[in-house]
Amino acid sequence: MSRRKVFEGVVTSDKMEKTIVVTAIKKSFHQLYKKLIIKRKKYKVHDQENKAKVGDRVRIIESHPYSKEKSFELLEVLD
Repeated sequence: MSRRKVFEGVVTSDKMEKTIVVTAIKKSFHQLYKKLIIKRKKYKVHDQENKAKVGDRVRIIESHPYSKEKSFELLEVLD
């Protein structure tokens, strides 16, 4: 069993070479206020073959650092 983090998200940018920007959404329920809280975070993801395009749902996995901000890689394109 891998201890690396796996997220699903939507590709929001593919303008860089071998890099995509994925917006991952995390939903949680606030205990005190009984309200659904939605948090969004953008990840720069390594895409070796430039497969993913804007609007695709993708699964990403944590990996070694490719650069200062890029430490995830594309696992698969879901749609």
